[in-house]
Amino acid sequence: MPRFIADFHIHSKYSRATSPEMDVEHLSRFAEIKGIALLGTGDFTHPFYLAELKEKLQPLDNGLFLNGNTRFILTAEVCNNFYSGGSGKRMHTLIFAPGFETAERINARLQGYGKLGSDGRPQLKLSARDLLTMVLDIDERCLVVPAHIWTPWFSLLGANAGFDSAEECFGDLIGHIHAVETGLSSDPPMNWRLSQLDRFCLLSNSDAHSPAKIGREANLFETELDYDAIMTAIKTRDNGKFLRTLEFFPQEGKYHYDGHRKCDVVLSPRESMRQEDRCPQCGQRLTIGVMHRVEELADRPEGYVPPGAIPCEHLVPLAEIIAEATGKGVDTVTVRSAYDHLIQRVGSEFQILMDVPEERLRADVPERIGQGILRMRKGQLHILPGYDGVFGQVRLFEEEGPGETRDQLNLF
Repeated sequence: MPRFIADFHIHSKYSRATSPEMDVEHLSRFAEIKGIALLGTGDFTHPFYLAELKEKLQPLDNGLFLNGNTRFILTAEVCNNFYSGGSGKRMHTLIFAPGFETAERINARLQGYGKLGSDGRPQLKLSARDLLTMVLDIDERCLVVPAHIWTPWFSLLGANAGFDSAEECFGDLIGHIHAVETGLSSDPPMNWRLSQLDRFCLLSNSDAHSPAKIGREANLFETELDYDAIMTAIKTRDNGKFLRTLEFFPQEGKYHYDGHRKCDVVLSPRESMRQEDRCPQCGQRLTIGVMHRVEELADRPEGYVPPGAIPCEHLVPLAEIIAEATGKGVDTVTVRSAYDHLIQRVGSEFQILMDVPEERLRADVPERIGQGILRMRKGQLHILPGYDGVFGQVRLFEEEGPGETRDQLNLF
């Protein structure tokens, strides 16, 4: 039985604020670099991108598709804009489809609710519940998943324009929702605090807008590389086949803590409550983050683990480790060169982060970068939490400066 990593939620170059390199060829190449065997296509609702997918992906006989050495699964994200209970709701929702025919039928129905060609993630005047009904009427093999359920905007449980429970949103159709996506600013332990979420499989995906960001969150399976086998593992929450999620440290997510970006104010939920959720600098309402919202809805203490829960593993992207170890920016030539050399010499990014033995790290990786990887594996790090759209910052060497990294990098 193959063991593989899957990242289901990404975007194409046809989505707003995405890299022009978000096309099949670049995604396939970066998936190999990262060690991702299965990648969501993203954006199959966009007519130009769907045409490219049909041209560049080779259909397999198992509901998946192939380009180079990377398998793809048809996925899309839509934005549902609707009213419920007298208030406006805005939700992002993922759709999984088993083939091009199904995707085309979904697109044909969605055209009546929004302009599919205006954005890779189209705006639809359609409730999430009605979307679920429509998609499953077209093909029961499809999967509909509420995306990044805690972000303050555009989510199922977000502090702004969200619901207090999945049942409020989907009503009597709740049994057809089998999974939710936790998002970058939360992780499974945070979600385990809500008994209402026990019925759902917790997925983690990158929501990447550039090839370098794919896999920053992902899922580890040990099952057939087959659409129906993967759907069954998700729907049954089989922790013998869906082994674990691979997570950002949630503090790194850009909506983990509360805050007000304009005033550089970042607060824990307790501090926000003391300020009555107002910015202490200007008095405007704070952007309430994921941790605060979890506290509002949680009915269990921190540390609770539901029986049979699928575990998770927290990772720091390799480029971020190299950047801190060298004292250089993530997008600098120094970091990119070191990253490329490690991939060529040692293995894929996920292999380096999770699997390469310590003795090989010490032999084949510059000392300080290797130290950073080992500290990450042991959870020996400090993170400045993200807030109000600002990503958090990882500190693996909090107690010391960058050190003499130039000589170490010359080991390459």
